[in-house]
Amino acid sequence: MKIFLDSADVAEIATYIKTGFVDGVTTNPSLIAKSGRNIIETIAEICDMTDGPVSAEVAAMDFDTMLAEGRKLAKIAKNVAVKVPLTEAGLMTCRALADADTKVNVTLCFTTGQALLAAKAGAAFISPFVGRLDDLGADGMGLIEEICTIYNNYDMQTEVLVASVRSTQHVVDAALMGADVVTIPPKILGALYKHPLTDKGLDAFMADWAGTGQSIL
Repeated sequence: MKIFLDSADVAEIATYIKTGFVDGVTTNPSLIAKSGRNIIETIAEICDMTDGPVSAEVAAMDFDTMLAEGRKLAKIAKNVAVKVPLTEAGLMTCRALADADTKVNVTLCFTTGQALLAAKAGAAFISPFVGRLDDLGADGMGLIEEICTIYNNYDMQTEVLVASVRSTQHVVDAALMGADVVTIPPKILGALYKHPLTDKGLDAFMADWAGTGQSIL
């Protein structure tokens, strides 16, 4: 399973790319606004950091403007994946961009039916928001399981990109279900490293090593 970093903070992204675990990056209007930077400059800089897909989202609501924005974003770099919302205009834009060999990430997916339409529209990625469904008492990971099953049934090429991840368990569950990608904020990626027994064991090893008086170097 691929891991994308969900961030528009260039310094933060650079730090985590050094770990070797980041396969791509996703951004959205909220993350761009939080960064306080120009979207074109930010996406270009992120694309220079990784060979993986970098999702850049349109801001328009109507088809014509959405398509124009998508085409402009796609010209930033070869690894841009244009991000569109799961609306009628968004799916029409997805079809037009996909037909022009532009990768499209269809976002804000909350039902299996929506995911089916996105795949038929030629989406490279579908982004179901599991955390937001969980917040409403729905089964976010159950949606992932259904989408994976349907895509596998018909050998659909759209990759399931699990979004709105709130915990490391979401990441593990996504992998168990066969999702293609999970996009996570830096704090979740950092949490995947951590376990109290790891820290406890390491402290014991270091204490015993110090008692030997040895040095490897």
